[in-house]
Amino acid sequence: MSRLLALANLLGLTMTLFALTMGIPLAVSAYLGDGAMSAFVDAFLAAAGVGGVLWAISRRHRYELRPRDGFLLVSLVWTVLPLLAAMPLFIYFHRAGIPLSFTDGYFEAMSGLTTTGATILNGLDKLPPSINLWRATLVWLGGMGILVLAVAILPLLGVGGHQVFRAETPGPMKDEKLTPRIAGTAKALYAVYFGFSLLCFLAYRVAGLPWFEAWCHMATTMGLGGFSTWDDGFAHFDSVPVEIVAVVFMLIAGINFATHFSAIGQRRLRPYLTCPETMPYLVLTLGTALLVSVYLYVEGVYTAPLDALRYGIFNTVSVLTTTGYANVDYTTWPILAPLVMLLLSGVATSAGSTGGGIKMIRAVMLCKTAGAELKMMLHPQAVSPVRIRGRVVNPRILASVLAFMVAYGFSLAILTALMLASGLDALTAFSAVVASVNNTGPGLGAIGPMGSFSILTDFQTWVCTFGMLIGRLELFTVLMLFTPGFWRT
Repeated sequence: MSRLLALANLLGLTMTLFALTMGIPLAVSAYLGDGAMSAFVDAFLAAAGVGGVLWAISRRHRYELRPRDGFLLVSLVWTVLPLLAAMPLFIYFHRAGIPLSFTDGYFEAMSGLTTTGATILNGLDKLPPSINLWRATLVWLGGMGILVLAVAILPLLGVGGHQVFRAETPGPMKDEKLTPRIAGTAKALYAVYFGFSLLCFLAYRVAGLPWFEAWCHMATTMGLGGFSTWDDGFAHFDSVPVEIVAVVFMLIAGINFATHFSAIGQRRLRPYLTCPETMPYLVLTLGTALLVSVYLYVEGVYTAPLDALRYGIFNTVSVLTTTGYANVDYTTWPILAPLVMLLLSGVATSAGSTGGGIKMIRAVMLCKTAGAELKMMLHPQAVSPVRIRGRVVNPRILASVLAFMVAYGFSLAILTALMLASGLDALTAFSAVVASVNNTGPGLGAIGPMGSFSILTDFQTWVCTFGMLIGRLELFTVLMLFTPGFWRT
């Protein structure tokens, strides 16, 4: 019982902290008079009230979190917070007389917090500015993780914070710290995240976006979540400078923020060059972007080389970084290009970035493991351990990577089978699952970049919602909750 009450205490604190973030769109709505203020007031009172009650009934209980407690808390938070995040949407749409089901509202909020960027809403440009600001804020908060924020600024969460940090942080090597204390590590990551966010915001403004648009697109660029305030996304701006800013900061956000922290602290580029992920990530992303651009030009999709570069680079970088922006409907391109882009979105971004997918570090380890196996086949007596940064990788980490890949493959297969069984066509079903589990956003077919997920049934929407959740929490954090051994004392 003490364990459950301690978890309730931490969940209540996190919910209360999250409720405070509603003050941002609330203040904007009050200033602009856009008609959504009461929705945010009511949602804030409900979220803070429930969080406060949980905290009050469990405030006397302290319990050192075990690893399983950290995983359970993270899963609870990432299940409950989308419900709280959807409350302003439910209230506003209901009072405006616009149909919005529980399924659709929860999907939209989950998509924002998991930085997926898939939307189920239409007529985004007609929504109150505060609603679009809230959607963008969800992406920004989810980018580095609301629990990392909680560990950073709530000293009470410092108790057992290591287990929470491990469960929420992406990547197979979770025990590396930037500072001696987990709270200090979380603060350092958020300091870098906030600093780049400010630069991105100012860069968008200089590129010509109004202050409001600059803020919303900064949040979804740094969070690699792709929500826009317009149905046609970046095609609405039709601005090369704005697209350049987006490409630069999408690339930045796809790099491990711990690497950014080291480079800034040392005031040199060496951490980027020695990082096992950064250079492979940049080579893969930019190399694919150039190849797609050449392919589009050769195939005659664009007759002007600069147009091929513009649209090829922007959309390829956007998809590979799992952002989901689009300045053109790339589903009209020859199918090879968008399919390769979608598949590579699963491996491009770095662990410790705001991107989704299996992460580049796992891909690097798999390639090195394959290379070691080939050497062993040629030279059976040779010893060829896998090394990262000159250090031998613990076989347990390699085993966890292989296990993750098996779980990843099975998850894609099972979820795709469910979508197909529900009557969806093969291309839409597969791309919806890949885009959800990789937290990429738009898929192919009927859910392309200029469409929305509103064409899905409630069952299909819940399949994608579950895919976004397990993708954001890297499968095992959620899947272990379904194992009998997890619940044994």
